[in-house]
Amino acid sequence: MRKLFFIHLLSVFTMGKIFKKFSFISFLLIFSLGVTANNPLATKQQVEMFKSSKTCVVMESGVSFFNAPVKDAVQKYWKATQYEFIDQNEFSKRMNDPKYSFIVLMQGAYDKDPGGVSYSYISLVLGDASGNLTKMPEFCSIPISYSGDLDADYEYVIPSIIKFMQIQLKNLEKDRFLISLNGLKYYNKTGYKEKVLLFNKAKMAPNADSPEKIKAVCEYKVKLLSTSEIQKELSGSPVNTLFHFHVGAPQDGGAGKCFEMLFDVEGNLYYFNFRKITNDNPDGFNLNDFKNII
Repeated sequence: MRKLFFIHLLSVFTMGKIFKKFSFISFLLIFSLGVTANNPLATKQQVEMFKSSKTCVVMESGVSFFNAPVKDAVQKYWKATQYEFIDQNEFSKRMNDPKYSFIVLMQGAYDKDPGGVSYSYISLVLGDASGNLTKMPEFCSIPISYSGDLDADYEYVIPSIIKFMQIQLKNLEKDRFLISLNGLKYYNKTGYKEKVLLFNKAKMAPNADSPEKIKAVCEYKVKLLSTSEIQKELSGSPVNTLFHFHVGAPQDGGAGKCFEMLFDVEGNLYYFNFRKITNDNPDGFNLNDFKNII
């Protein structure tokens, strides 16, 4: 699982403005100052506890691009437990109770990142009696954007993430040790000759931004599409099709890491990788990523 140094629980920025409610900001600060522990991967016993929990889907305050797609996806695809939509104040009251589990937007650095760059994750965690955010057992956490990136476009991947969380729960029952060793790379597969690969053409590295460059290392059927074109393709629930989801630096900054993922519409994760962005190894899905999947 990803190793987080939590910077704060949920973004106090909405459309670039600081939330004005002092009580909520105070709650955030309690759980943000000086916290450096890593969330523990849930044990098999805690996976069993999850099965009888009620899953609370924590909505973001104010105007948020997170709420609508998550609410829609949970209503359509969440089958693992009973669920309820709650606000952040209610989350602060319930987070110490293990009879609740939570789908929640969290923020933090990745894998002890020395640069301290913060990312947003959609996470599935279990309440913990300690009331300590960093001790809440984690079942799954997927990066979806850099913190504060108002141009991030992750709506089209949310249904697959909600489905993937439920796949992860089943795999934790049988393969927790391997998942603890490999994190999300546990799911990496190779050999996609029968698959159609939909890539976001705006999220490709310079060495893989054209069909000609890609064919130099990969003969799979690849389509370079815009975000809206990918959404249109996915709306038909295509079979034997994988789609690319990328988390990278916002336009005004090139520091930190980029994350590359390939999902299908059933929620299966086929590829996960991340690397530090540098001048010599720029942002985007690159030829090395293609070599990893062939």
